[in-house]
Amino acid sequence: MLVDTFGRTATDLRVSLTDRCNLRCAYCMPPEGLEWLPKPELLTDDEVVRLVRLGVEQLGITEVRYTGGEPLLRRGIADIVRRTAELAPRPQISLTTNGIGLERLAGPLAEAGLDRVNVSLDTLDQEVFKRLAHRDRLADVLAGLAAARDAGLLPVKVNTVLMRGVNDHEAVPLLRYCLDRGYHLRFIEQMPLDAQHGWTRKDMITADEILARLGEAFALEPEGAAERGSAPAETFTVDGGPARVGVIGSVTRPFCGACDRVRLTADGQVRNCLFATEESNLRDAARAGASDDELADRWRKAVWAKRPGHGIDDPAFLQPARPMSAIGG
Repeated sequence: MLVDTFGRTATDLRVSLTDRCNLRCAYCMPPEGLEWLPKPELLTDDEVVRLVRLGVEQLGITEVRYTGGEPLLRRGIADIVRRTAELAPRPQISLTTNGIGLERLAGPLAEAGLDRVNVSLDTLDQEVFKRLAHRDRLADVLAGLAAARDAGLLPVKVNTVLMRGVNDHEAVPLLRYCLDRGYHLRFIEQMPLDAQHGWTRKDMITADEILARLGEAFALEPEGAAERGSAPAETFTVDGGPARVGVIGSVTRPFCGACDRVRLTADGQVRNCLFATEESNLRDAARAGASDDELADRWRKAVWAKRPGHGIDDPAFLQPARPMSAIGG
């Protein structure tokens, strides 16, 4: 098992398949993009599957989520999902995507064994989308969401980051849109993971602000805290239920004490926290001939060193050198 010194056990593996993305969202990267990892540094499909198999068969991983960058840009993604679904015990398999390309791939991914998707949607306004993402692709994202629902990738979860002065006026319309279509909306506080290192707390829309804005139009009731477990989202029933909305207060309402996540970057580095400043290189060890047992031992040691929390409120906090697109969500 992947246990740390605070007694937490990592069972949820986030695997980045690429650092590349076809959007340029302001809270993630600059408009001109970033310098992408050279292809030889990326894990091959076989290397990805080997490490995922190791996590599932030897280390207690029960959920695998493929992320990016934008994972749908990975040419072999459907085959990677298929091979993951063939593992025993079979893990739950999910995908975090910006939705571009999902209209075409939702069906094949569902057939390959994908269970569900999380789709980023920060606005319903085409002009705001272009301003925020520097691409005119809102229609593609909305079509991808519908395709995921039609393919049975349920529940379809929608992730929204509100930014002050950009899309913070859309909290209520976004929730109405998702409720009307059966999507599960989750608002996420903006985190200091942008490549530009421009994040400031004063510009962040907090969980309290989000709930206040939603409360102007809906009756929200918190669900039992005991049911939350390691889930990052605090959930609230909307207008008496059964509809729900989630709020992930990563900064102001951290859930580090129950965290069960571990991350594998596209170039084969284990990160025991989204905000970790150290990594453990499994790629080079595997390419040098390390056995499964040797790789498993490296992985255990990496998780064992996990810190008690992300430390954003600590005056000594340092933002990770890698941005979110290079780490994986």
